[in-house]
Amino acid sequence: MKKTKANDNRTAVHIVNKELLQPYNPVTVNLIGAGGTGGQVLTALARMSQALVALNHPGLFVRLFDDDTVSRANLARQLFTTAELGLPKSVALINRINRFFGTNWKAITEKYDMTYSGNKESAWATITIGCVDTVQAREDIAHILKTLTKRMSNSRSQPLYYMDFGNSRETGQVILSTIAKIKQPDSKQYRTAETLPMVTDEFGELLKASETTDNTPSCSLADALTKQDLFINSALANIGASLLWQLFREGILFNRGFFLNLKDFRTQPLKVA
Repeated sequence: MKKTKANDNRTAVHIVNKELLQPYNPVTVNLIGAGGTGGQVLTALARMSQALVALNHPGLFVRLFDDDTVSRANLARQLFTTAELGLPKSVALINRINRFFGTNWKAITEKYDMTYSGNKESAWATITIGCVDTVQAREDIAHILKTLTKRMSNSRSQPLYYMDFGNSRETGQVILSTIAKIKQPDSKQYRTAETLPMVTDEFGELLKASETTDNTPSCSLADALTKQDLFINSALANIGASLLWQLFREGILFNRGFFLNLKDFRTQPLKVA
């Protein structure tokens, strides 16, 4: 009799798509959002890419999407200096990363939303990472990715994974999803999961319930710090990047994300089911 989830006692895992482990070209990554979390994640991706290259992997090619510019309220909490005031956030961060790491990553000064996607090649990436702060932005990303994967079933840049970063003042979460089913090998030891639920499908109602209605831009750093703790973004970025590093280096995932409470210093993993 074929085992089902209910009577299968094997540990659930997700086996990573083999194209990410031994690719011929750098893995394309679209990073959406260059704010407090996005800037930290970008730096982590650059370090990760450099480490992968040292391990005979071609590394990453990243595009950073953001249509916002640097303001004084962004200083200190986000990775910007006074010399970058008024510059597009994506341009400031990508220029710095390219100079430091010798990469050729791209800045795109547009929103990754329903008006952008169309047939633009830059909308396609093997991994999409969202560092956005509204439910609508997440829904737009999810819709675009689901639409693209139907069109590009045989493309080298077929969208495979979507990693979502989200936070409030002192709490946050990172959730990794598959955009379509990823074929899994047979395993006697593990119960393999070909689908990791999309964050908007699994936690859509929770996201809507927790979304703040105050979208007023902060006028100062002090004002910004009343909305988000100084270290919540970097804490999320580092643990989330560790999950992505595990994806590349181990090729098997037991956890598909986590919930973080920085005030109580607690992290709760989200298991593959």
